[in-house]
Amino acid sequence: MNNFIIYQIKDLQDQCIKDLVEKENFSPDLIEIEYYLNLRYHGTDTGIMCSPHIYRASPNDLKYTDFLTSFLNRYRTEYGFVLNRDVYVDDIRVRGIGKTMLQDQHLVRICCRKEGKLEAIDSKNVYFDNHGFIKTSLYRFEDVLIKDTVYGPAIIIDKNSTILIEPDCLAHLNDRGDLVIEVLLETTEHHLPASTQLDITQLSIFSHRFMSIAEQMGRILQRTSVSTNIKERLDFSCAMFDSNGGLVANAPHIPVHLGAMQEAVKYQIAFSKENPIKNGDVILSNHPACGGSHLPDLTVITPVFYENSDKPVFFVANRGHHADIGGLTPGSMPPTSTKLWQEGAAFKSLKIVQNNVFNEKEIVEGFNAPARFPNCSGSRNLSDNLSDLKAQIAANKRGIDLITQLIDEYGLKVVLSYMGYIQHTAEISVRSLMKNLCSRCDFEKDDLSCFKAQESMDDGSNIDLTVEIDKKTGSAIFDFSGTSYQVNGNLNAPKAISSSAIIYCIRCMLDYDIPLNQGCLEPIKIKIPEESLLSPSEDAAVVGGNVTTSQRIVDLILKVFKICAASQGCMNNITFGNDKGGYYETVGGGAGAGPGWNGRHGVHTHMTNTRITDVEILENRYPIQLNKFSIRENSGGLGTYNGGNGLVREYIFREKLKLCVLTERRVFHPYGMAGGQPGSRGRNTLIRKNGKHLNLGSKSEIEVDSGDLFRLETPGGGGFGTKKELQENTFDEFLNIQVIQSGSLNQYSYNQQSV
Repeated sequence: MNNFIIYQIKDLQDQCIKDLVEKENFSPDLIEIEYYLNLRYHGTDTGIMCSPHIYRASPNDLKYTDFLTSFLNRYRTEYGFVLNRDVYVDDIRVRGIGKTMLQDQHLVRICCRKEGKLEAIDSKNVYFDNHGFIKTSLYRFEDVLIKDTVYGPAIIIDKNSTILIEPDCLAHLNDRGDLVIEVLLETTEHHLPASTQLDITQLSIFSHRFMSIAEQMGRILQRTSVSTNIKERLDFSCAMFDSNGGLVANAPHIPVHLGAMQEAVKYQIAFSKENPIKNGDVILSNHPACGGSHLPDLTVITPVFYENSDKPVFFVANRGHHADIGGLTPGSMPPTSTKLWQEGAAFKSLKIVQNNVFNEKEIVEGFNAPARFPNCSGSRNLSDNLSDLKAQIAANKRGIDLITQLIDEYGLKVVLSYMGYIQHTAEISVRSLMKNLCSRCDFEKDDLSCFKAQESMDDGSNIDLTVEIDKKTGSAIFDFSGTSYQVNGNLNAPKAISSSAIIYCIRCMLDYDIPLNQGCLEPIKIKIPEESLLSPSEDAAVVGGNVTTSQRIVDLILKVFKICAASQGCMNNITFGNDKGGYYETVGGGAGAGPGWNGRHGVHTHMTNTRITDVEILENRYPIQLNKFSIRENSGGLGTYNGGNGLVREYIFREKLKLCVLTERRVFHPYGMAGGQPGSRGRNTLIRKNGKHLNLGSKSEIEVDSGDLFRLETPGGGGFGTKKELQENTFDEFLNIQVIQSGSLNQYSYNQQSV
């Protein structure tokens, strides 16, 4: 170890000993010293406080003390890889611990039993898994002495706690008075894994275990990331997939990500035939032709190998929105892009970790690649990109650990069996839903119930949908034939977006609390014409398709089945920045009303589920002042049940920036249903500091100066029904729709609010 560091440690150690001796009256021979170094890799922001790997009590041995191994082990555990770069010491911590003899003096009363044995005060029949009801002895903690042995099952009662000793365990007091419980290894054969046969209780347990894995991945990603987009706005999603890339379970994160992510995983599996995926590899992808949604959404995929398996038994993946990946404008959300290369860095399949080594050089080259194109820049905030990628890798590492624990607990065959049962249950539920929807059809053709509807984008492009449901099997065809050609803009939506919208709408219409998974799409066949708005060519711009067209597809699906009125139909994407970096956010609006409920005011709806950045964080980190943030009164459509109101959000700029606005529903109103009125259209207004007002329309890119104000008015939701219709009880057909406010999704929302 460096002599300077040793000198600093000695100095801190002397201060600790001096304070404990002079101020606390401890004897020097009862003082224990612990050493810590806060270490980090050069070029990274996050340090790890490490104790020595090989501990030496004497300062004279410090030069042989190994902090580096401790750091590397901790870093590998947290992130799943190590870097090939220098390690820096940020700070040094020395902890002095003064000990007393009070504990030993206190133990005088805890002696060995001189005669007789420990007697139970009572016994009760207690139920234990794998054992049933067993007669269980009850003891008082104060009666237990050293060398007494309590065999399970037993219950030991203290004044402040109750201790359960399970079957095949025993307990005894040590010489410090602590109760030690030992699990008898020879009895572990009684704890048999669950059977591969379907059990309803186990099905529910596995369903929640799978979802819990994805939720815990999300917690790690939020905790270890550094960007506002992921850490504050929670613009990310996590999920686990089977060995074929089918979705097994996801946390209730961002709907537009979840249906599309499985397409990304399936692409990498197909691509791996030429470039095999090995244990210790992590893959980065964001290209729309490879299951991506739009380029700022970076997907990190990690295979899960179990023991000596030749192929992955599962995959874990997460998708996070990076605030800037290069391209035409800061924030990588250019409203005027016409080609994919204008929207930032594109990755089809890049192994960012190979053989547990982080490939930083190739990653940096990829983020800088957009600078080769005219008027484009590489990533404007590369450090955030790298830090968030490491956080995404760490989240996947957590998922792998939890899946491995689950397999260790139940066995691979059992886990795979219940994965299949969960997907099959989802398929049965969807087929039942489709059959029930047949009563709402527009017309019938043989054994098919047919539905038809159309929605128009602000630029005049249309999205057509015809749904044909087989009344006997519950199979359905979602046919988007008739949809407009791809546009010379960025509203084009990759195929994966349509899959996400369909699986989201199906999950909303189900009245069963089941996890979203591949089984939901098994009865569904999707037809999309090539080179259309919903299946563009590989080089087409798509950044707006993910955030605007996706919302309109959802509106269309809910319209075709006559479920509820339209919500705001937009994510209201606002981006601003300069060469130093950019900021991106989505803003809520009004939710559509339905049979039995009013639309919510000022919320994110459907395909987005992010937070809004706290005003303190926004104003502290960016050259912006938030002038107003309020409900847009009277913007919701009226009806028996009123649509939700939109929002008003005003930004005052504090320096010269480029403002990009990417929105929808500025031309066409969000529709009402069953006689309800439509919601108000949105409006984007720039007010120059000289008082001049500019209508920016749906999409705009403009330079703003210090003192300029941008006013965003988001659309309201459509209304549902009229009072006259309600009095005549004419929508009984709608009232059997149940709205679930329970389960993991509901709990997750509470957890996020309490972060």
